[in-house]
Amino acid sequence: MVESLTDAPDAVFASGRRVFAGTKGGSVSPDGLELHILRSSPFKGGLIVAFKEITTRDDADTWKDRIFLVPDNEVEPPLDGEIFIHELVGMRVEQMNGSAVGDVHAVLELPQGLVIEVRREGKKNVLLPFNDVTVTDVDSAARVIRVDPVEGLLD
Repeated sequence: MVESLTDAPDAVFASGRRVFAGTKGGSVSPDGLELHILRSSPFKGGLIVAFKEITTRDDADTWKDRIFLVPDNEVEPPLDGEIFIHELVGMRVEQMNGSAVGDVHAVLELPQGLVIEVRREGKKNVLLPFNDVTVTDVDSAARVIRVDPVEGLLD
């Protein structure tokens, strides 16, 4: 089963489309392997996807915990006020008063929703919910995320 991180799974996983093997961090894997989609269908909150290059169950098992990537120029650009999830990594995180929190090290999709892992200099990393309560602004041009975390979350 493939878990889709896109708002347009029918387009991304359409028959004939290509995807690239990615690392857990979201980069194209060093082997640059390209896969071609034969078909896909919804299944228990995800997708069952058949790839031309994966022909046996044993082959499919080697793809557990892998990420499939699509070139940016082959997907619709985000609308105003939206951003691709992978673009959050590396963004600076600061509080509403301008004080630095750190940089986004990873984005995690948990059952409760998206969470950003923020790497802080000289302190332990912190997990912040990426939601309307905690995140007050995302300035993609300046690559800054402004947050208003609940009291004690950054302690």
